[in-house]
Amino acid sequence: MTPQLQQAIRLLQLSTLDLQQEIQEALESNPMLERQEEGEDFDNSDPLADGAESAPATPNNEESYQDTSYQESSAPTVDNLEEGEWNERIPNELPVDTAWEDIYQTSASSLPSNDDDEWDFTTRTSAGESLQSHMLWQLNLAPMSDKDRLIAVTLIDCINDQGYLEETLEEVLDAFDPELDIELDEVEAVLHRIQQFEPAGIGARDLRECLLLQLRQLPAKTRWLSEAQRLAGDYLDLLGNRDYSQLMRRMKLKEDELRQVIELIQSLNPRPGSQIEASEPEYVVPDVIVRKHNDRWLVELNQEAMPRLRVNPQYAGFVRRADSSADNTFMRNQLQEARWFIKSLQSRNETLMKVASQIVEHQRGFLDYGDEAMKPLVLHDIAEAVGMHESTISRVTTQKFMHTPRGIYELKYFFSSHVSTSEGGECSSTAIRAIIKKLVAAENAKKPLSDSKIAGLLEAQGIQVARRTVAKYRESLGIAPSSERKRLM
Repeated sequence: MTPQLQQAIRLLQLSTLDLQQEIQEALESNPMLERQEEGEDFDNSDPLADGAESAPATPNNEESYQDTSYQESSAPTVDNLEEGEWNERIPNELPVDTAWEDIYQTSASSLPSNDDDEWDFTTRTSAGESLQSHMLWQLNLAPMSDKDRLIAVTLIDCINDQGYLEETLEEVLDAFDPELDIELDEVEAVLHRIQQFEPAGIGARDLRECLLLQLRQLPAKTRWLSEAQRLAGDYLDLLGNRDYSQLMRRMKLKEDELRQVIELIQSLNPRPGSQIEASEPEYVVPDVIVRKHNDRWLVELNQEAMPRLRVNPQYAGFVRRADSSADNTFMRNQLQEARWFIKSLQSRNETLMKVASQIVEHQRGFLDYGDEAMKPLVLHDIAEAVGMHESTISRVTTQKFMHTPRGIYELKYFFSSHVSTSEGGECSSTAIRAIIKKLVAAENAKKPLSDSKIAGLLEAQGIQVARRTVAKYRESLGIAPSSERKRLM
């Protein structure tokens, strides 16, 4: 592959946020590139032509939208120099199977991004607070002897991300040096102090202890508190098995009273450690915007996420001298790199627009009526429609997002396998999942639908799905089996 093709493929795989960072690095490293500021005149020209042939100007407002079709003017463009400015023609191609850095050592990817003047260590290396660091912060505020503090640090290291103590107290005790003369009672006493830390329920050894710890921190006037403590302490297995008749009999409660006790239990967090997130939030910027206008679905690239670039004509003018000096060679290389970078961006936007338009054309039913109207779609269908390879479609649909009136979706969301119908047609797996979710939402809570029953209801609608397939779709939706969905009204 030529370096140009390698760069185009790499840019095609980048998400919008990664692409913006790549563009910013290119702008900082290449003086030939500049960003088109809002309100400035812009000459849309062919970025690879040595002449001054001008392309049509970019349309504004409503004309910038296309009815599920590709819009070439949405891509970044570059101002070109007048014909005759070049005494030496810059090559349009580089040798095959060479790396970009072999020819141009000044590309953004080869330059360090941590400039001493602008490097922000906190911004680039900070992460969310971990559960252990949150607990150690509380430990530093607690008055404690040196021995107890050592025990507390060891116990905190044994707490997993869900907030549970993974090791037994005996195993924790064995980890200490015998010369410290630490006893099991001391380890247990320190654990009880840690269990008073936030979040409530931290440091529990099992679910029963976790729920009881959280119930003990509730106000004493909380309704049904004593009954909830009794249920969590003695009858948690019956609750897990949804054996409500046994619970009502053993706890001597009526159905409505038991329901309120269970609601109090369900308000607790069985995984208290999950409240402390160590990972940074991930933001999604849509690449494509879809909206309906005059009963037509219109598709356009997100211009705010696609900055318009061009070659700086002032710097480009410095290359007019036909000399072989180091400075002139450097500027010539920078100019060629800028032109190829812009061409790669154009190629990315062209491909993205073509693919998004074909997806919208194929999934109009989803945009109008929702998941139940989703049609079967595979990569081969789009690849055939746009005349590209399936691997290219896979790259352009990964980490690329479409903003629709129904929400923001990754382009891969619109692809799904199909199931045959009794009428000889096809139904997408996404539509079947939506139907299953709708059936479960409308089921009788006391008698939830089994997988076999759901398969029968789907068959009544002409969708031929096996029970095992229903179970697979149900699990992918995060819906529990019927035995676990049973609950009191």
